[in-house]
Amino acid sequence: MSGNDEAGGAPPGSGAARGRGAEGGTARRIAAAAREILTDEGADAVSMRRVAEAVGVTPMAIYRHYPNRGALLRSVADETLQELADRWRANVTTSGFEERLDGLLAEFLDFALGHPHLYGFLMTDRWERARRFPEDYADSGPPAFAEVTELVRQAMGEGELREDDPLEVALTVTSHPQGLVQLYLAGRIGLPEPEFRALCHRSTWRVVNGIRA
Repeated sequence: MSGNDEAGGAPPGSGAARGRGAEGGTARRIAAAAREILTDEGADAVSMRRVAEAVGVTPMAIYRHYPNRGALLRSVADETLQELADRWRANVTTSGFEERLDGLLAEFLDFALGHPHLYGFLMTDRWERARRFPEDYADSGPPAFAEVTELVRQAMGEGELREDDPLEVALTVTSHPQGLVQLYLAGRIGLPEPEFRALCHRSTWRVVNGIRA
C-alpha cells in the first residue's frame, strides 16, 4: 500500500491536511463563540446569525460544520461536560469516599453558581438533542456525571454504600443538590452563597447517609 489515500489520508503538512486543519479551526471558533454567548446570556440568545457575526463568517458557512442549531448546542454541551470531567479529576485527588464526594460537590457548586446560564443549559433547559435519562446514560453516563457514578460504584465495592444500581444511585445523589441550586438561582433560598454551599453539603449528606451500608 503506497498511496496516502489508502493509508488513511493526506500526510500532515499537505494541502489537504492544512485544509482539514483550517476547517477544524473554524468549527472550534464557531463552538467557542456559541459557548461565550450562551454563558453570558443563555441558550435562547444563541442563533446561527449571532454566532456568525461573532466569528466573522456568514450564517450559511456555519452549516458546513454544524447541520443545525441543535447540533451546535450539542457540541458545546459535549465539550463543556468533558472539560468539567477533566477539571474535576484534576482538582479532586483524594481517594476517600467522603472526601471525594465533598470535593466533587464543591466543584459542581463552583460551576453552577459561577456560570448559571451554562449550568441551566446543561442541566435543565429543554432543547433539541439534549441528553435524556436513561437512554443517554448507558454504563456510567455522560462526562462529569460519570465521575459521580464511578465514585458510587467504587463506594459500593468498598462497602461504603449499600449494593444497588450505581447509575440510579448517582442520579439520586446528584438530583438533590441540583434541585437546591435551582431554588437558589430562582431566588427561593435567601441565604448568602457561603451559607447556601454549606446547606448543600449538609443536605446532600443526609441523602447519602440514608443509603450507607
